[in-house]
Amino acid sequence: MEFSSNDLDDLLAGITPVDVDIMAQSQHKLDNLTKPLGALGKLEYVAKQLCGIQQSLAPSVAVKKILTFAGDHGVVAEGVSAVPAEVTPQMVYNFLSGGAGVNVLAAHVGAEVRVVDVGVAVPLDNDGLICRKVKAGTDNIRLGAAMSEEEALRAIGVGVEVARQAMDDGAGILGTGEMGIGNTTSSAALFAAFLGLPAAEITGRGTGIDDAMLAHKIEVIDDALLVNKARLTSPLAILAALGGLEIAALTGMILAAAQQRVAVVVDGFISSAAALVAIRMEPKVVDFLFFSHMSAEQGHRFFFHEVGLQPLLHLDLRLGEGTGAALAMNIIEASVKILTEMATFAEAGVAGAEELGVEQA
Repeated sequence: MEFSSNDLDDLLAGITPVDVDIMAQSQHKLDNLTKPLGALGKLEYVAKQLCGIQQSLAPSVAVKKILTFAGDHGVVAEGVSAVPAEVTPQMVYNFLSGGAGVNVLAAHVGAEVRVVDVGVAVPLDNDGLICRKVKAGTDNIRLGAAMSEEEALRAIGVGVEVARQAMDDGAGILGTGEMGIGNTTSSAALFAAFLGLPAAEITGRGTGIDDAMLAHKIEVIDDALLVNKARLTSPLAILAALGGLEIAALTGMILAAAQQRVAVVVDGFISSAAALVAIRMEPKVVDFLFFSHMSAEQGHRFFFHEVGLQPLLHLDLRLGEGTGAALAMNIIEASVKILTEMATFAEAGVAGAEELGVEQA
């Protein structure tokens, strides 16, 4: 899919705010349910946000789809990962055969997983794979830019296309997923660039590297930030210089969903890097996102602190793929059922609303 800077501008211009009037109406309904005010905590906030996204007092997330984008990273040549790049295509085939963590958890919550090759280094051919390869992996960010801005735009376009198809197929909620050996290095570099934080604070162990490899990984990211310093001039330029093709595709997916008023469940550390790119491109995007969990990657907590957000779960996950997004979809669907199926005081004939501070309709 060809996707230009003008297409990106049009996409960003088409993103409108969540509906605060509907959110106020949903809050009134939540306050009249048979419970003390605010007693269901974040579930109430999630339900209200969904109402604002979908502009409805009866939002639906019954059709769930997780879009898992795969791409390789040239920086793996620097020895930043405990596992080789060959694992990326192997895991793609595992997704397609249904044997990965995301497959199990997606099936558990009734979500479909769609797998997209946006930048795997080797040719892939398998039934069920969405083939949209922009290039055979990014270039080594320690030596220069990961990709050109044109390549980043094409990858964003892949995410837009795949997301729009999923929404055309009825998706009421989308989850982000990714696979790419080396992508915690690219993500940490993106966080460092966008948040102005030292690489040593934002960089984690990824695939489980030891102390010596972690120190080396931090050095590689520092070098990448230095060699690309002149390129770090805009969200798109930063994405092209330091990011991954799968991260760019996730950015496009998030933007497309926000434009069409569909909620996105952001998975973990790598997906949050894509979300940050999208938010910096258009701040209104943040209100269309639910962040599923706090990754065990140490930099994730800095991200949440810097942008003033909170995840739904704290489970020490660091797998990616879309696993955290799948788990959070269950909670989000529960919030919808609270709003739409729980009785109000008046409906249930329950006394005590006034004592609980509830203003009756």
